[in-house]
Amino acid sequence: MTAVSTSAKEPAYRWVILLVSAAILGAVMGQMINGISVYLVPLEKTFGWSRADISFINTIGLIGTAIGSLAIGPIAGRIGIKRVALFGVAMAGATMLAASRADALWQFYLLFFFAGAFGGGALSAPLMALVGNWFVAGAGFAIGVATAGQALGQGMMPFTGALLIESFGWRTALAAQSLLILVVLLPLTLLLRDAPRAAMHHSIAAEENPSGLSNRVVTTWLAVAVLLCCTCMSVPLIHLVPLMQSCGIPAPQAGGVLFVMLIVAIAGRVAFGRLADLIGAIPAYLIASGWQTVMVFGFTYLGKLDTFFIYAAIYGFGYAGVMTALLVTARNLTDPQHRTTSMGIVVAAGLAGHGLGGWQGGFFFDVTGLYTWSYANAALAGIANLILISGLWIAVRMKQKTALATT
Repeated sequence: MTAVSTSAKEPAYRWVILLVSAAILGAVMGQMINGISVYLVPLEKTFGWSRADISFINTIGLIGTAIGSLAIGPIAGRIGIKRVALFGVAMAGATMLAASRADALWQFYLLFFFAGAFGGGALSAPLMALVGNWFVAGAGFAIGVATAGQALGQGMMPFTGALLIESFGWRTALAAQSLLILVVLLPLTLLLRDAPRAAMHHSIAAEENPSGLSNRVVTTWLAVAVLLCCTCMSVPLIHLVPLMQSCGIPAPQAGGVLFVMLIVAIAGRVAFGRLADLIGAIPAYLIASGWQTVMVFGFTYLGKLDTFFIYAAIYGFGYAGVMTALLVTARNLTDPQHRTTSMGIVVAAGLAGHGLGGWQGGFFFDVTGLYTWSYANAALAGIANLILISGLWIAVRMKQKTALATT
């Protein structure tokens, strides 16, 4: 079935939905996914905790987000994404504000779990599904823009956090970032609306490259693959700044490298969204994931600031396309009526992978005193992901050939 050209009939308000969703994802998910990276060393100096224990703050926050994505996705489909998003923004800001006053490790774990479960979990999958439902034509490009907003946040939150920590300390920095979420994002969230029923109806005709596989098979296959993919992806996101600090590079400059990587990732996410529209989502995913897997271990061979800047920028463009192409794949190969649930499962698996990758990075650093095994494990997880996605691509192509032969 070919896509139906309906862009001329689509409501202009879809661009408001896209920009608001991108802003929310940028601030909240930027903080949840790797905002803690610049807090690792300050928390270590303040409390004397191990780096693995501090990294687990990020891990448990992402576990919470994964659980929230599974539970809240179906609820959003029943009561509307706007109500769920308002709740999510309020919870993310409030819990992280409380974390700025925490003194015990268990308090960080509990608060970041709640921030993930009721904040990130109420926003990530529902907003991506919302964007996919509003855009019938060019869904890949639209999801690319939404994930680009998240990429900007994943650069801005650590970068601004590092600057604030340098000037005011980590408690004030975390409180300021939390208040930004509450004061700026809550009014923006009021602009969200569910997609018109007409757009939902047309999206059934706009399914690109239908898999011929059931929703359950596609969702499960993608979830296992992205668990491994995000295990690879999360290691530089969480441990690039500490890796650079171990090379004698100050935190603000190290945070600047991460910021540049994620700024370049904005272009990468949009580009791979467009590429998914042109060549198909799974081939675009394979290209982006292969790019990330080939380059990730190379970070351990660097030692100078200028080489980190160059390498991170090249890496950032390719790795950025992974989540964009993955979400377009989930959008294209699942039933629109169950898309929020399917995306919730896939996003939950990705967040679990982020948590696993971040934790193992800290664990192997504590054991060996080096980041060699942390980044090697990331590359191995990336290879396993590529094998799984290649298998899905083969299965889809075989189903398509069978369907053509019987018509």
